[in-house]
Amino acid sequence: MARIEYADPNTVRAGAAGLVERIEAERGEVLHLYAMLLHSPPFAKGWLDLLTAVRHHGLLDGALRELMIMRIAHLNHAPYEAEQHRPIALREGLSEAQVEGTAITDLTAVKDPSGRALYDQRQLAALHLCDAMTRHVHVPDETFAAIRATFDPRETVELTITIASYNMVSRVLEALQIDAGDSRGGWA
Repeated sequence: MARIEYADPNTVRAGAAGLVERIEAERGEVLHLYAMLLHSPPFAKGWLDLLTAVRHHGLLDGALRELMIMRIAHLNHAPYEAEQHRPIALREGLSEAQVEGTAITDLTAVKDPSGRALYDQRQLAALHLCDAMTRHVHVPDETFAAIRATFDPRETVELTITIASYNMVSRVLEALQIDAGDSRGGWA
C-alpha cells in the first residue's frame, strides 16, 4: 500500500494541460507510478520526458535496455518495476532464461558455463556496469574498460543514463511503496 494516496488524474487534468493525455498516449494508461507523480505536474512532466528519451530515443537496443531495468529491479528489490518491465523485456527479445538470470545475486556466477550461455559479451559488460553503479555508485576502472571496449561514446552515455534513471525509478517506487495491486480510488 502506497504511503500517500495517488493523485486523481481527473483532478490534475484541469491544471496540467495535456500532461495526463500525454501519459495515457505514451504509456497506455495512467499507471500507479504516474498517478503518484501527478502530485507534482512539473516533476511528472520532467520524469516523462526523461524516461521517454531513455526508452524510445536512444541507440541502445530494447533488449539491452530492458536487461538493465530488470537487473536494477532485482538488485533494488523493486517488484513493481520488475512486474511492469518483464513483459516489455520479453517483447524486446530477452529470453525467459535471460530475464530470470537478472535475479542472480552475484554476477560471478555468470562466469560458469551455464551462465555464460545466457548473455553475450556486450550484455555481460553492461550488467557489470549496472551492478557497480547500483550497488556501489563508483565504477571500478576495469569495469569501465570493458564498457569502452564494447560500446561507443554515445552508447556509453546512454547506457549510463539508463542505469541511473532506472535506479531513480526503483528508489521512488520503494520509498513511496507504490504497488500495482493498490486501489487507485474512483478514477481507476
